[in-house]
Amino acid sequence: MDKGGKAMEGMEEKGLETNCALLIGVVLSPPAISHKSYGETFYSFSVGVDRKSGYQDVIQIIVSERLIWNLEFQPGDFVEILGQIRTYNEEQDGRNKLNVVIFARDFKRCDESLRLEHENRIILEGFICKKPIGRISPLGREICDIMLAVNRMYNKSDYIPCIAWGRNAGYASNLSVGTKISITGRIQSREYRKRDNDGNTWVKTAYEVSILKLEALSEE
Repeated sequence: MDKGGKAMEGMEEKGLETNCALLIGVVLSPPAISHKSYGETFYSFSVGVDRKSGYQDVIQIIVSERLIWNLEFQPGDFVEILGQIRTYNEEQDGRNKLNVVIFARDFKRCDESLRLEHENRIILEGFICKKPIGRISPLGREICDIMLAVNRMYNKSDYIPCIAWGRNAGYASNLSVGTKISITGRIQSREYRKRDNDGNTWVKTAYEVSILKLEALSEE
């Protein structure tokens, strides 16, 4: 079993098999205080994970002070993060924006001499909460957008945007709201241009899980 497989197996042992994330990449920004909860301080920073195509996904990380109190890391350092995808709404310019982050459960700085390959692996199990939207890309490829509700502790859920391609897209387009599915994929960042009513244009970033494998488990 490879390093990534062992790490994901460790997450399953912790009871996190319905929402598992493994990232190995390069720190892009220094940690900054994100928020405090019940006396515990959480930090945020970004990590760059390279794709085989050469494109770099820039992923936002939230980590507790408990995991990094004895670690020093800075932009350029190689790190491994095990955690979960978390989503939350934030009001921005009078509108709700869905933020998608990786909440770290385990964090370590990697030995640069090991020269580990970048890793981006996501495993989710949840329910389709909106009607899947099938479409055709400008290059003629079949695509399907899925909003997946993944339950977590304390009766909370994370609403995670996912995108399927090709055969998976055709299959997902016919699934109904309430269907329970499991997916394997990667979290990706995608820049797009937004134009307002005054004609002003600016670049924004969207985050989604690109599905590599999809399976329907049940339908409610």
